[in-house]
Amino acid sequence: MNAALPGSEAVASPFIEASSPHVMNTYGRVPIALSHGQGCRVWDVNGKSYLDALGGIAVNTLGHNHPKLVPALQDQIAKIIHSSNYYHVPNQEVLAKKLVELSGMTNVFFCSTGLEANEAALKLARKFGHDKGIERPEIVVYEKAFHGRSIATLSATGNPKVQAGFGPLVEGFIRVPINSMDSLLAATDGNPNVVAVFLEAIQGEGGINPMHMDYLKDVRQLCDVRDWLLMIDEVQCGMGRTGKWFAHQWAGIVPDVMPLAKGLGSGVPIGAVVAGPKAANIFQPGNHGTTFGGNPLAMRAGVETIRIMEEEGLMENAARVGKHLTAAFEQVLAAELASGAVKEIRGLGLMIGVDLAKPCSALVKQCADNGLLISVTADTVIRLVPPLIMSTTEADEVVSILCPLIKQLLLEQP
Repeated sequence: MNAALPGSEAVASPFIEASSPHVMNTYGRVPIALSHGQGCRVWDVNGKSYLDALGGIAVNTLGHNHPKLVPALQDQIAKIIHSSNYYHVPNQEVLAKKLVELSGMTNVFFCSTGLEANEAALKLARKFGHDKGIERPEIVVYEKAFHGRSIATLSATGNPKVQAGFGPLVEGFIRVPINSMDSLLAATDGNPNVVAVFLEAIQGEGGINPMHMDYLKDVRQLCDVRDWLLMIDEVQCGMGRTGKWFAHQWAGIVPDVMPLAKGLGSGVPIGAVVAGPKAANIFQPGNHGTTFGGNPLAMRAGVETIRIMEEEGLMENAARVGKHLTAAFEQVLAAELASGAVKEIRGLGLMIGVDLAKPCSALVKQCADNGLLISVTADTVIRLVPPLIMSTTEADEVVSILCPLIKQLLLEQP
């Protein structure tokens, strides 16, 4: 577990403290500074290794130092890293065409982050409404949702903790609970200003909460009947993580707007908004833009990530290893599930949440001390979103490290 990466130089003693005194204090960091990685494993600056079950929060699709991705990015860096969107970027069209083929949609706008993709989606919905003569468009959003930390995406987010201190929030949002058509209908009936429904196919930051397949189908039908945009945020759950390219595809539906980011570039910052026919021509020159979005390096990363995923069958691997990992948790934690100390193990593919009956943020550092990287979200949910290259052997290692720590935590007094 603690051997240095073959071929790398061991870090000399003494111990190097992970500290960033000149960096703005915006994160509750674990006291680790990572140096390098290989596959699903990373090493810190002191030579300790960790099994990476977080994947940069669903970003490192291909793991670390992938032998096909790295040379491709090196090749691109030696050619051109960035050019303005004043000019055509050939790989924008290559990547856009591929995303259109995979999604069954129409065209793509490229940006740099999931927040930017979601912000663009909100702008699309508002302009869609204005183009129909609706002066104050309203968008349906969800409890426990997370769409970003800009003022608009923060307003669409359903977490009062992250909203606190940043009011006044942007108006124009109607909030409903997930998986309840009755609530959706009650909140919107008779309101002529509604223009869109905006949801995550699986809520990530909110606690790995999946939308039910029947609910997604019903919402798609409702949007068609009422001429609303169905906008599905696939920033965290998309790009093969659940065993399909996009999590909503399990319901057999196609959205009108689909924000993407995270895993699309396997670590290189990239965001995208994929639009169907109803939304494809809303934006015209001057309506929206970005400096870094769609630059040559990011586009090469996206093209190569998808190519490698297809060549190596990583969607199928995500489904298989995710099923294995979930079954192993259910077996090892059977007593805790029966007692209610573990409330639920949920998710799809390699997007798994273990929901405990008590807060468990202490597990993040405890797992790191034992050579495993995870996160905790919504206070009580252990989130696992590892690289899609994870093997069943590595999945078993996750269980062997994490489950004893869960059991120990649950035995402690509140």
